[in-house]
Amino acid sequence: MARTVAIGKQDFEKIRLGNYFYVDKTSFIKEWWDGGDDVTLITRPRRFGKTLNLSMVEQFFSVKYAGREDLFENLSIWNEEEYRKLQGTYPVIFLSFADVKNTSFSDTRETMCRLIKALYNTYDFLLEGNCLNEDEKKEYQEISPDMSLSLAANSLKALSGYLARYYGKKVIILLDEYDTPMQEAYVDGYWKELIPFMRGLFNATFKTNPYLERALMTGITRVSRESIFSDFNNPEVVTTTSEKYEDSFGFTQDEVWEALKEYGLYEERENVRTWYDGFTFGRKRDIYNPWSIINFLKKGKFTSYWANTSSNGLAGKLIREGSADVKVTMEDLLAGGTLHTKIDEQIVYNQLDNGDSAVWSLLLASGYLRVENYEINEDGEENYELKLTNKEVVLMFKKMINGWFQTPASAYNAFIRALLSGDTEAMGDYMNRITSTTFSFFDTGNGSTEESEPERFYHGFVLGLMVDLSKRYKITSNRESGYGRYDVMLEPRNKEDDAIIIEFKVCRKAKNQTLEAAVKEALQQIEEKNYAASLVDAGMSPERIRKYGFAFEGKKVLIGE
Repeated sequence: MARTVAIGKQDFEKIRLGNYFYVDKTSFIKEWWDGGDDVTLITRPRRFGKTLNLSMVEQFFSVKYAGREDLFENLSIWNEEEYRKLQGTYPVIFLSFADVKNTSFSDTRETMCRLIKALYNTYDFLLEGNCLNEDEKKEYQEISPDMSLSLAANSLKALSGYLARYYGKKVIILLDEYDTPMQEAYVDGYWKELIPFMRGLFNATFKTNPYLERALMTGITRVSRESIFSDFNNPEVVTTTSEKYEDSFGFTQDEVWEALKEYGLYEERENVRTWYDGFTFGRKRDIYNPWSIINFLKKGKFTSYWANTSSNGLAGKLIREGSADVKVTMEDLLAGGTLHTKIDEQIVYNQLDNGDSAVWSLLLASGYLRVENYEINEDGEENYELKLTNKEVVLMFKKMINGWFQTPASAYNAFIRALLSGDTEAMGDYMNRITSTTFSFFDTGNGSTEESEPERFYHGFVLGLMVDLSKRYKITSNRESGYGRYDVMLEPRNKEDDAIIIEFKVCRKAKNQTLEAAVKEALQQIEEKNYAASLVDAGMSPERIRKYGFAFEGKKVLIGE
């Protein structure tokens, strides 16, 4: 009889005691422990079993689960005699930042401090007896949602010391979704405020902690060493391109085929491959997303399960606000094409706006892209060939992009016609209709903490409108021409078409600037910086170069020439 398929269960004990569908990944325990690394960071896309695996590790090693061989009987780890002796023998601290999804630094700090306070509450027995002295008990009780930054930074290190003293053994620390707060900080504009707090917490917990036996961290991205690990002994970092733990997260094809047989769905295997295969970890190809497979086993329906489980806001932001090259490349990828690029797996969030390769690196780490092939050139640089992962990812991006342009196709086509004909009034009508119905308060800059954020948003949005023109025009952005860098240039591929230069300006409220003045400033900049120089050098007549100034104030738009 087939086991019950339960959706969303991430507690190892509940899955084992309930005899729910489970793919044995306990060999990871042996592989990780045998590796001997002090601090291990493993990055995998969301919904790939990271939380369940950490729950499994906790319940294997934690003294709270001593004698619970029933959880591991008949699994691969229990075939290892020496590992049976390790079960339930270490104090374990398990913390998750998965729910730290706030829109400001103050709320993020409070949420993280609440999580630490809740963790401390589970060990209140330490306050009894003489394990802690009076000063330590006082500090223990000062742990709270509004504790000082210094107390919060040292909190996990202090708790490690208390537990090591109580049990006579150093602790294992498990931290799930370590990078969620940083992703949210980037999206919502408080990255610079958060990073010093995260750096202090991680330094105390993982570097200067004499009570640490081993640590295991999971997340989606490898945040750069300069951002949070600069004071930190290098952790062992295992990314999607690393060969360690290749099949410990996600289902292999053999595991998926066996599951399909168990539930009478084996004849659907080729459709399952098209929809949900495509992930590559290290040298291991044909890795499947567990969330999609489990949902398919339960419902027997092909649809986008993984791609629709949570916000894709970061991926959307990177594409929507990316350069013209990013948008044109995404169009090619959606059509089944591939991308050749360099990859830097150390994500520097506050530099994502400065280079297209950083965008593709993050989308690869997040699971939206897969490695088709890679080669090492003579300089030792790795060049990757990337492709959208599978059918459900393609459909997710198509739905996302269509959502940005929810007005009727006729209105969108009217904007393109107006752009090409020079009808600034019609262009302005379209833009104002879109901004009033689609753009959020934050998107248009009213909630932004970065001065350049609203201009970058509008820049990216207008570029998105122009992607369909890529076969008719060479679309470039932020390139040098004359004495500066223009915002957008459309260079015609056909001699009959005019060239177009666009400059964006956001009204400067501090100087009481009007939309009309901002349009004038944009047009003056095009002339003063001689942005048309590269077009003229290419043989384009100055009379055939149209120049537009786009001015924005919140959700109001004015376009002039």
